Amino acid sequence: MSELRAAAETAVRQCLALESSESCAIVTDDNREPIGNVLYEVASEVTDDAVIVRYPPGETHGSEPPAPVAAAMAGADVVLAPTTKSLSHTRARTEANEAGARVATLPGITEDVFTTGLDADYESIAAHCDDVLEQVADADQVRVTTPAGTDIAFGIGDREWLADTGIVHESGVMSNLPAGEVFVSPETATGTFVVDGTMRPHGLLEDGHQLTFEVEDGLVTHISDDEIRGTVEGAAEDVGDAAYNLAELGIGTNVAVTELVGSVLLDEKAAGTVHIAIGDNAGIGGETEAPIHLDGILREPTVYADDAEVKLPRAE
Repeated sequence: MSELRAAAETAVRQCLALESSESCAIVTDDNREPIGNVLYEVASEVTDDAVIVRYPPGETHGSEPPAPVAAAMAGADVVLAPTTKSLSHTRARTEANEAGARVATLPGITEDVFTTGLDADYESIAAHCDDVLEQVADADQVRVTTPAGTDIAFGIGDREWLADTGIVHESGVMSNLPAGEVFVSPETATGTFVVDGTMRPHGLLEDGHQLTFEVEDGLVTHISDDEIRGTVEGAAEDVGDAAYNLAELGIGTNVAVTELVGSVLLDEKAAGTVHIAIGDNAGIGGETEAPIHLDGILREPTVYADDAEVKLPRAE
């Protein structure tokens, strides 16, 4: 409990900077109750206007929470959401931000990831985000290659690069915790990407296990893995091609993450990695709504912004 308590102190006091005059909603589910409880405990010591809301785990990442949960989120100044299934790409999270809430989602968080990922200097992580943003912000095209066989080009168009720094001090701002990435929802993409790090439902991939995806004009046209293909096909029954949307390109900036552990939440933040996602991007600057957002982490990437190699941060 002492380790959970220390991590909760970092989240509430440093990352969210909760003040005594503010309201705070802790949103959790039946599987993440210990983390939700310790966050509520710390928040309650800062403000008298703290609540904890718990509900059954969602069916998929990006599925909407029950209406009373969404209402609690929209009515709070600060929201912390340690949940089994991600609330990051939901209308509930977007509407809470639009109402002025500062939101930190902790999707798929475990106690180990909570304590490990929040044992970090978030001011340093923010500085690494700024450095990467400076290198990519004006690029029309970004290309990623890896030794595993990735070679994919992204057309950025008018989309804005965003930073997930973990410093959530301004009204209407959202971040994951643990944090540390720079990301964009590209307008289009063409090429191949090979996941050799972490991807649901497999977790951390064993040596030699690779997941290959072909992309053309912003849509995934081939998925080598049966389980992931089945998930995408199932979503496509409801939303059509939106399920195949190439949703995100992200660059990890958390130099405190020294190795991949099998948690997408933590591994996508690892400095020196890239992650690419399929599905929904409406919550991160795109225009596609889908009931899935599937991130795959790529090891040892080389990133080019308009042919200039990007200097990536590396784990300490």
